[in-house]
Amino acid sequence: MKKITMILSILFFVFLAACSSDEATPQDRFATYVKQWNDQKFNEMHDMLSAKSAEKYSTEQFVDRYKKIYKDLGISDLKVSFKKLGEEKLESAMDKGKATFPITVKMNTIAGPISFDYKATLVKEGEDDKENWFVQWDPGFIFPEIKDGGEIGIQTEVPKRGEILDRNKMPLAINDIAYEIGIIPEKLGDNPEAMKKKIAGLLDMSVDGIDAALNADWVEPNLFVPLKKVPKTKEAVLNQLWELDPVTEREVTGRVYPAGEAAAHLVGYVGKITAEELEKQEPGEYTANDTIGKRGLEQLYEDQLKGEQGVTITVSKEGEDDVVLAEKPVKDGENIQTTIDVDLQEKIYSSYDGEAGTTAAVNPKTGETLALVSSPAFNPNKMLYGVSQSELGKLQDDPQKPMINRFSATFAPGSVMKPITAAAGLNNGSIDPDKGIEINGLDWSNGKGWGDYKVHRVSSSDGPVDLTDALVRSDNIYFAMKAVDMGAEAFAKGLKQFGFGEDVPFEYPIETSTISESGKFADEVQLADSSYGQGQIQMSPLHLAMAYTSFLNDGKMLKPVLLGNEKTGQTWKEGLVTSDQANVIKDALRKVVDSPKGTAKGAKNADFAISGKTGTAELKKTADDKSGQENGWFVAYPTEEQDILIAMMIEHTEYKGGSSYAVKKVTNILKDFHK
Repeated sequence: MKKITMILSILFFVFLAACSSDEATPQDRFATYVKQWNDQKFNEMHDMLSAKSAEKYSTEQFVDRYKKIYKDLGISDLKVSFKKLGEEKLESAMDKGKATFPITVKMNTIAGPISFDYKATLVKEGEDDKENWFVQWDPGFIFPEIKDGGEIGIQTEVPKRGEILDRNKMPLAINDIAYEIGIIPEKLGDNPEAMKKKIAGLLDMSVDGIDAALNADWVEPNLFVPLKKVPKTKEAVLNQLWELDPVTEREVTGRVYPAGEAAAHLVGYVGKITAEELEKQEPGEYTANDTIGKRGLEQLYEDQLKGEQGVTITVSKEGEDDVVLAEKPVKDGENIQTTIDVDLQEKIYSSYDGEAGTTAAVNPKTGETLALVSSPAFNPNKMLYGVSQSELGKLQDDPQKPMINRFSATFAPGSVMKPITAAAGLNNGSIDPDKGIEINGLDWSNGKGWGDYKVHRVSSSDGPVDLTDALVRSDNIYFAMKAVDMGAEAFAKGLKQFGFGEDVPFEYPIETSTISESGKFADEVQLADSSYGQGQIQMSPLHLAMAYTSFLNDGKMLKPVLLGNEKTGQTWKEGLVTSDQANVIKDALRKVVDSPKGTAKGAKNADFAISGKTGTAELKKTADDKSGQENGWFVAYPTEEQDILIAMMIEHTEYKGGSSYAVKKVTNILKDFHK
């Protein structure tokens, strides 16, 4: 009987223990709440609030408040933890139906890290099987400072945007005062439509644009509604605006581009951030009213130029000083100093006089980029403050295509390609500079497989044609023959050594130069044409300029440099030619100008020696096309000083003398540079 009694007692004890383990503890319950908090599952969190808390703060209020605050403050890396109770305290809490846990909350915000300690109290509620532990919640769980009320505020301080400077610290993009013009809605008067139309006309914007601003959710009759920024230089327009009753203004930091159109494609401009652009940014990095780099260096170096806005998160209560929760000081943007010579940039652009073309100017001994010009262009100062749809349409429909950046694009180089072909042949031994070849007539075909196609040269030779004579007279047939002798594989290899098919190692994105659309020579005709810059050969002006630096540096092609703090004189490619072979090409480039047979005789009128190579790229639709577009090229440098090398291309020179038109312009630029 005693045995049976003992067994029953043990079973009863096990039963009680099992019941005890099924009972919810405040510790486990709060651990679930903390996990939901860390996961920002606010709806589930509200389900765990005490009856009194849930009655005071509805699900919608609770969830919306958490979401708004966490979104507005850019909260990330949220980490909530709590200190567990010891056995005795837990047992006591279970008996009393009330448990308090110390908690620590850590997070990152747009103003930096925030951490705080708080106490969470759980109470036991419900009956029988629905009995559980619930959180007594108040706003102090969000931040202790708002437990008893208060408003969370965000104050921002806009950083000063970094400036873009040339090599001599002359301005390319600088900050200046502008006026943000706006209106007070209640002052539009008895005929608001007429007033809006007048304001729209002065601001060069549409009435719909004004209406869109006025219809924003936050607008009140007595509030300033910003419409457009106007530079302080537009005094006449500003004076007319200020005479209108609803118009008012506030001073803001504007952006000025002193070189205007001359450096538009290089420097770019800033503009108001779009909704799409804003969506791609990190939370808190920009606001809907901020500006952002839209193109050029302004866009390329946006991260360095924009700086970091100062942000302060505060809690405000009536009659009390504001409490700072987090603060990040403003950090102004960095200045960007380039190697560009703004005077040279402006002179080259002016030399185009509205004609289409592009130029790259470099220092061939250091690799520094002195000018990158694309003509025609747009006025970045207008783009900054907004252009009308009609004005933008005119720019986009202009046959001269001022919105296209030509210096970053590639073009058929024509005969300025020949020194590169010469270098490839000298390097692989297929060209002997001293050996002449007999060429009869002005046309040549290699026979079978060429059909009726023939390579044409512009002048006949007096005897055997050697490399120097071929460069001086720009003999297409000589180079076509040498390319055929060299073979497609060897020629393609030589061009690859010059950087064809790879990105130019440059801060500003430049289109890759290519030997053809497929990357190979389709046939012998294309191989022959490519030797003198036709076929499907495409080069950017900057790559072309850098290729010529190899002739002035004993076979080393320099890496182009754009920033003032970059190391100069770096090698991009080496071993392209030997020192002796480089001298052969250099001597020929001098004779292109100095020889009576030279194609750049127009450069002789400078009071210093100039070396260079001309080129006329024919953009024919068919082999028989006699009326196709021609682009004139001239690559040149001062023979002795070698402190500047210019690669200029002018479009549509077919009725202007071809490459000789470019020779005149480059010569004048070099003369001005060496005054």
